Amino acid sequence: MPIIKLNNTYLERLMKTDIKTIRDNLPMMGSEVEREEENQTDVQFFPNRPDLYSAEGTARAMRGYLGIETGLPIYTVKPSGISFSIDPRLADIRPYLGSAVIRNVHMDNAMIESLMDLQESLHGAVGRGRKKVAIGVHDLDMVKGPFSYIAAERSTAFVPLDYDVSMTMDQILAEHPMGRAYAKIVEGMPLFPLIHDAKGNVCSFPPIINGELTRITEETKNILLDVTGTEPRAVMIAVNIICAAMVEMSATIESVDVDGTVTPTLAPSVRMVSVQDCNALVGIAITAEEMKDLLERMRFGAEIVDTDHVRVTIPCYRADIMHDHDIYEDVAIAYGYDKIPAVPPTTFAVGKPHPVQEVYSLVRSILVGFTYVENTPFTLTNSNVSYRMMKRPENPAALHVLHPISEDQTIIRTDILPMLMGSLSINRSRELPQRIFACGDVVENLVTYPKIAATSIHPAADFSEIYAVVDAFCRVLALPYEVSESVDPAFIDGRCGDVYVDRKKVGVFGEISPEVLGAFGLEHPVAAFEMDLSCLL
Repeated sequence: MPIIKLNNTYLERLMKTDIKTIRDNLPMMGSEVEREEENQTDVQFFPNRPDLYSAEGTARAMRGYLGIETGLPIYTVKPSGISFSIDPRLADIRPYLGSAVIRNVHMDNAMIESLMDLQESLHGAVGRGRKKVAIGVHDLDMVKGPFSYIAAERSTAFVPLDYDVSMTMDQILAEHPMGRAYAKIVEGMPLFPLIHDAKGNVCSFPPIINGELTRITEETKNILLDVTGTEPRAVMIAVNIICAAMVEMSATIESVDVDGTVTPTLAPSVRMVSVQDCNALVGIAITAEEMKDLLERMRFGAEIVDTDHVRVTIPCYRADIMHDHDIYEDVAIAYGYDKIPAVPPTTFAVGKPHPVQEVYSLVRSILVGFTYVENTPFTLTNSNVSYRMMKRPENPAALHVLHPISEDQTIIRTDILPMLMGSLSINRSRELPQRIFACGDVVENLVTYPKIAATSIHPAADFSEIYAVVDAFCRVLALPYEVSESVDPAFIDGRCGDVYVDRKKVGVFGEISPEVLGAFGLEHPVAAFEMDLSCLL
């Protein structure tokens, strides 16, 4: 979960109350105060509430929770007369753009830091490290509309942020710190996204870096916001959150015409919810009137329809509200979790361990006894790590994710060994030897079954070491196993074996091949094994 740094003096100014009151009540809002310093408070918020990732958003929510200012925030958006055109060639590169004009800005250093921190927090939470969404803020008075979002030649040059010399876009990717950090997002593209004004002045090279010309300073009075990305809803979430935060700074918002579409509107949405359903889910007994008051404390608009229904108006920045239960969660927060009575369950049952969990517990104790440390890799992975980097053919039985959120998580794992190789790669700077294992579910042809894998990396790791581990593992489990020569391409030919139980192949072990070691950036030998644990069930 992201940790947001809040300036105490600025937060008190926005909240109209003291920092002690704020700190005491933040945990009741579903956050956690990580660090309290004289000038700063570090707070950890849940990833589903990106609207709280700034002092402005936190203050807006806390004013409602404390009853200082309740109800739906009203946002007025006037047309700016400024327009954006989008190059059709961006359709397969980075096609979506949202924008706004923010006027009457009077920012001090604390406000600038808050805006920049919000920008970077949204890059992580909403933008998936800028892949999905990238945000640019510019001093509008330094450029002139209309603006163009184009697919530019890689040789196009401008002065990037924090530099005083002009650089081509290729040079920025190779030499600028931000270019090196995010070059992977645009690598392989024949043309690069670029935003410039009517005079050809470059505002931004999204998702990499802004131009130095439009740097935000304490002298900035008017701001041009651009948000580019690959998913339109995520783009508008970022636009709405930033605009709502700027209103807390007493700025005014104006819309921009983006190829005939007006953005933003900052319009709220409406949902009808049931008081009875809320009471049943949360475990409380409130009336429609009480529910209305609680929702207004959470900065919703609320109108009683009848004794069981409340019409809820949801502010534009609350992108997390996707179900009635999300509304009921906010009712519970405003009501106070500490005030919800603890009630014994009405049903009685005797629990027992699941057979698979008993197997996992057993094999964990064995591997820990062999001095291996447990690793807990993700269930989602991708074909590149699971097959190509392991030099194995792609498994046609793999279950693919229909709408993956990133290219790193496109399939459900069919093997655990590739995940451990990835862990070794991440920790290759750590001291050796490293001996790790993982056990868990894998899926093939919609069938879930348990597997275990273990790896050992150090200069002397070899076939004999891992054979001894497999032999001891099977003997402790009383598995009558046999070994035959393996042809698994992930291992060195002649230094690997297949494990059979009751004439059925259940595993493989040996020395990892140099090609696989190279793919994961490993410089030392790795001995590993992986086994299907279904035979223990």
